[in-house]
Amino acid sequence: MLYLKLFWEFFKTGLFAIGGGMATLPFLSAIGETTKWFSSLQLANMVAVSESTPGPLGINMATYVGYTVSHAAGAIVATLSEVLPSIIIISIVAAVLQKFKNNQYIQDGFYGLRAASTGLIAAACFSVAKVAILKMNFHVRAKNLLTLMKWINWKALLFAFILLIFTNWVPKTKRWHPIVFIAISAFVGIIWKF
Repeated sequence: MLYLKLFWEFFKTGLFAIGGGMATLPFLSAIGETTKWFSSLQLANMVAVSESTPGPLGINMATYVGYTVSHAAGAIVATLSEVLPSIIIISIVAAVLQKFKNNQYIQDGFYGLRAASTGLIAAACFSVAKVAILKMNFHVRAKNLLTLMKWINWKALLFAFILLIFTNWVPKTKRWHPIVFIAISAFVGIIWKF
């Protein structure tokens, strides 16, 4: 029964998480809430590990959660069920897209999907930032501004801002490979103890 539940949860995630790995985070958050397989803090740690390892984030997350739930067998079930919808859909799309690629309805549909994936990725970023920058889980709400100020992890916020600057606006560091920033972030996290 556990494997069937694992399969169904990740099949749904693979089917509806349009926009890549970050778009799976709202679905994973919902899985954690409903199944209690992992907490929001564990989810944030999974994201950090999945971002630091080779491969697509969504697939890495499925493998990680599956392994957490039921070791190697769980990892295999979750990973395969995550990719199965994509295999089915891309096979169908590849077969018919060539015929309808210039159709205005198809073009408009793809435009709508880009907007949906942007929204899902923004929601995922907010969820991760809430755990990383604020010392709270996904469900806690601050009662007032003073309480919120106490919960802010100022070191993490400062470091995130510095990384934003170096990855977007400093010409020399902007070209660095993401793994360099991941390694620096891990080192700073160990030294600075966020």
